[in-house]
Amino acid sequence: MKNLEVAELLNEIADYLEFEEDSFRVRAYRKAALVIEGMSEDIDQVWKENKLTELPGIGEGIAKKIDEFLKTGRLKYLDELKKKTPVDMEALGRIEGIGPKTILKLYKELKVKNVTDLEKAAKQGKIQEIKGLGPTVEQNILKSIKFARKTSERVPLGFALASAEEVVSMLKTMKEVNRASIAGSTRRMKETIGDIDILATSKNPEKVIEFFTKMPNVADVLAKGPTKSSIRLKEGIQVDLRVLDDKIFGAALLYFTGNKEHNIILRKIAIEKNLKLSEYGLFDKRTSKLVAGKTEEEIYKKLGMDYIEPEMREDEGEIELAQHHMLPKLIGYNDIKGDLQMHTKWSDGNNTIDEMAIAAKKLMHEYICITDHTGKLAIANALDEKRIIAQRKEIEKINKKISGIKILQGTEVNITDYGDLDMKDSVLKDFDIVVASIHSGFKNPKEKITKRMVKAMENENVDIIAHPTGRLITKRESYDIDLDEVFDAAKRTNTIMEINSYPERMDLRDSHVRAAIKAGVKLVISTDAHNTDQLHFIKLGIGTARRGWATKDDIINTKSLKGMLRMLKK
Repeated sequence: MKNLEVAELLNEIADYLEFEEDSFRVRAYRKAALVIEGMSEDIDQVWKENKLTELPGIGEGIAKKIDEFLKTGRLKYLDELKKKTPVDMEALGRIEGIGPKTILKLYKELKVKNVTDLEKAAKQGKIQEIKGLGPTVEQNILKSIKFARKTSERVPLGFALASAEEVVSMLKTMKEVNRASIAGSTRRMKETIGDIDILATSKNPEKVIEFFTKMPNVADVLAKGPTKSSIRLKEGIQVDLRVLDDKIFGAALLYFTGNKEHNIILRKIAIEKNLKLSEYGLFDKRTSKLVAGKTEEEIYKKLGMDYIEPEMREDEGEIELAQHHMLPKLIGYNDIKGDLQMHTKWSDGNNTIDEMAIAAKKLMHEYICITDHTGKLAIANALDEKRIIAQRKEIEKINKKISGIKILQGTEVNITDYGDLDMKDSVLKDFDIVVASIHSGFKNPKEKITKRMVKAMENENVDIIAHPTGRLITKRESYDIDLDEVFDAAKRTNTIMEINSYPERMDLRDSHVRAAIKAGVKLVISTDAHNTDQLHFIKLGIGTARRGWATKDDIINTKSLKGMLRMLKK
C-alpha cells in the first residue's frame, strides 16, 4: 500500500505552502493527507479505478497531483515549491517542537535556513528573544537537535517490517527459492533498524539475484554480485540479500540475526567444545567436518543449550538460561485474544465500530474495546456525556448483530496537569474499561510527570495506563518519568501498563517491559488503531513483549474475555 507515501507527499506540500502563507490550500492538503492515511483501501487501487475524486477532501487539483506521483514517482509541483523555498524544510521538520509556522517565523526573524543555522541561533540565545518562543523553547530545540542527529539513520521497525515481509513473500514466489527469511535487527524485532537483511537458499542464486534487483518496488541497485545484492526500495530503505546453500542456512541465519555480542559468546562456547562456529556452519575443529548448519535449532543443541528465540538474542543473560534449560516460554504471535485500545469515527478514528469489529474478528480476536477519547481533548473530537450514552447504545445494537466477537465500551481519558482525569468519575464508572494517558505537559519535570501518573492510577476507575512514556520513535523523546515509582504504584493499585503497538510509539519499550514484569505488574498489548488496517500493528507489540521476555501470563489480553475482565480493578 502506498497510502502512507501519498499522505506524506501531501503533508510535505502543505509544509511548503505555509511559507506562502496560503492557509486555505494548507488546510486542503492536510485534510486530504489525513483522509488517505486513514483509509483501509489501497490508494493505488482507488487511483487505478479512477475514483480519487470520490474520496472526501480530494478535488480535481489534488487528484491530478496524486495521479502524477503514482505514475512517475515524482511531483513537479513539489519540486517547484522546494526551489522557491529558501529553507531546508525536510531537515528542520525533523526537529521536535518546531512546525512549518515556527520555521517560517525563524526564517523571517533570524534567517534560519537549516539545522546548522537553527543550532547556532539557539546557542547564541537569539530564539528566546522571538515573541511566542522564549528560553524554554530554545533549550528544547537544542535537545531535539541532539536527538534528531542520534536517530536520523534509523527507521522505525513498524515501517520497515512490512517492506521486509513483502520482499520475502516475493522471493518465495520463485520456484528456484527453497527458503527465505528476514534476518538482522528486523528479525529480532528491534524498535529501529538501519537496513533490512534477508537470506534465501537456492541452487540458482544468480537468477534469484536478478529477480531481486528487478522487483517493482526497487528504486536503486546499490550492489550486485552472483550471490549478494543490495537495493534501495522506493520507501528509502536499504535491503541486503544473500543467497546460500540450503545446508548452511541455519548457520547463516544465526550469524546474520545477531546481535554481535550474542554471536561472540556462542563462538567462545563452540571453541570450548573443540568446535568452530561461523556463518558457514558449525565444524569439528580437528577434522573440519560440518557438524550442524541446516537449522539454528541443531546448532544450539550441539552447543549444549535450548533454542533461543531471535527477540532474546541481545546478550542479556539468555545464553546462561538456555544452558540451564531455564528460558521463559515467550508469548506467541497468535496468543492475543483481544485488542483493548482502538478509535473509531466517534472520535479521531477513520472507521465505524462495526467495521473495526469485523476486521478484528478476521484476526481471530474474541473481543475488542472501543476507547474513543472522552473529555476535553478537542483535537481528538472527544465525546461528551451525551455522545457517550449514544455510543453505548450503538455498541449494544452491534453486539446483537455481529456474532463471534464481543465489543466493549471503553474510553481513553486524558490525565490533566494535576493528575486528575478530564471526565467525571460518575461517568467513568459505567465504562467497561478506562484507559488513561498523558497528552500534554510533556516537558514537566520528572517529579510532576510521575505524580500526575501515580495520582491517575490511584483513581479506582482507571484500569490501564496507555503509552506510559509518551515517546514517538525518531520524533520525540520520552518525557522524564520515574518508571520505578510508576511500576510500584501500578502493582499497588492493580493498574495495567500498556505496550502500545503503534509503529511510532512501541511504548512501553522492551527494557521497560522486563522492569514491569520484575515489579509484578501486569501488561496489555494494544494497537491504538485508528483504522482497520492498523489492527495488524498488534504484531509489533507482541515483538516488544517478547524482547522484554514476557510470557502469556504477563499479558492480560491473552486471557478469555472473562479471565481478562477479572484482572481489572472493577
